[in-house]
Amino acid sequence: MNLQGKKIILGVSGSIAAYKAPMILRELIKLGAEVRVVMTPSSEQFVSRTVLMNLSKHPVAVDMFEDEVQEGGSWHIHLAHWCDVMLIAPCSATSLARLATGFYDTALSIIACALPKEIPLLIAPAMDSDMWEHPAVLRNIEILKQDGAIIIDPAYGELASGIIGQGRLPDLQELIQQCCLALGMPISDLRIDTGQHIESHEEPLLSKPLYGKHVLITAGPTYERIDDVRFIGNFSSGKMGFALAQQASQLGALVTLITGPVSLKTPIGTIRRLDIESAGDMYDAVMKEMAVQDIIIMSAAVADFTPRIRHEGKIKKSEAESMLVDLVKTTDILAELGKIKQLDQLLIGFALESSHHIEYGKKKLAEKGCDMIIVNKANVPHSGFGGDMNTISIIDQSMQVKEYPTMSKQACAEMIFEHIIQLSALS
Repeated sequence: MNLQGKKIILGVSGSIAAYKAPMILRELIKLGAEVRVVMTPSSEQFVSRTVLMNLSKHPVAVDMFEDEVQEGGSWHIHLAHWCDVMLIAPCSATSLARLATGFYDTALSIIACALPKEIPLLIAPAMDSDMWEHPAVLRNIEILKQDGAIIIDPAYGELASGIIGQGRLPDLQELIQQCCLALGMPISDLRIDTGQHIESHEEPLLSKPLYGKHVLITAGPTYERIDDVRFIGNFSSGKMGFALAQQASQLGALVTLITGPVSLKTPIGTIRRLDIESAGDMYDAVMKEMAVQDIIIMSAAVADFTPRIRHEGKIKKSEAESMLVDLVKTTDILAELGKIKQLDQLLIGFALESSHHIEYGKKKLAEKGCDMIIVNKANVPHSGFGGDMNTISIIDQSMQVKEYPTMSKQACAEMIFEHIIQLSALS
């Protein structure tokens, strides 16, 4: 039993997909978990509280002040501390808004608020595609991800409205697998009887080539402060790194995205984002995270130099006719990783060159201890910083070069991961 002895809170909100809650509950119990159910009042329009109570063998909380769930007072605190993971499936647009804005007026939302930081909160949104694509919903998703919640992407298929699009509650297999992954449990032997009533239009998580793999990706520029208002930086937008993070998540990976200052939203998926500012911050974050990673992709444009002295306050223009900034080298993070990476880890580097790009790329691959280098050209159209397009060449350990035509950065990410997956199979 994959979930034997695990304690799970199942949250059910007012989406029509709530009719699937008994199936989710039944399967969690069959796998050995002890489950407590918390519902929103509107969810009772779609699923019976009595059914969920009978299946779970425990009272089902709907109202925050009902006597049945009171066990010595502060029941929501005790229940939140009792569980190993909380899964909200389905989560409606309204419940997303409550959780994102801190409007805790239901039993479900107050339990989510009371969860200790170390207990995973998994949220599986389900709604019509037009609602899912609404800016307010996507904004709330982004806030919840920033707060540490794990968002399980809705599936694509026929919706209750008859529209075909993204918004379906993911299939039972994926929901259970995501619970196992959040708990750090193996899913290779997990088998779920989904029955005829649950249709899947998505590739099962288990069959995805990077399922359960930990992938660290760096993105964006770094800012090296001269004083409180000025810095040395570069033109990196972070778009390439964010495209890689999205692709890794779609391939089943658990992604840690460490990014410098960018204006991009975190892609939807199993992505944990860490924001940093300077090259020193980037070094510290990468070194803290690298030990548990299977694949490390250093796509950030980390500054090569940083001011030796950072001035406090703002340097006044009126105080001098000119200003000299003494720069010192930053730590070469890629080279440091190449020295300490484990044999079962893959290290992927990026090289942006203004001339002799293949020659310098091969040199960097050899010197830095990488398994693969992605090279692109600076100061040419559709390559390098800023835009949505890129022109890449991929160099592997055997010094074989694969050059690609200009494509979108998302297409580049797909090509890069094709090479990484081939490399993983050989290692």
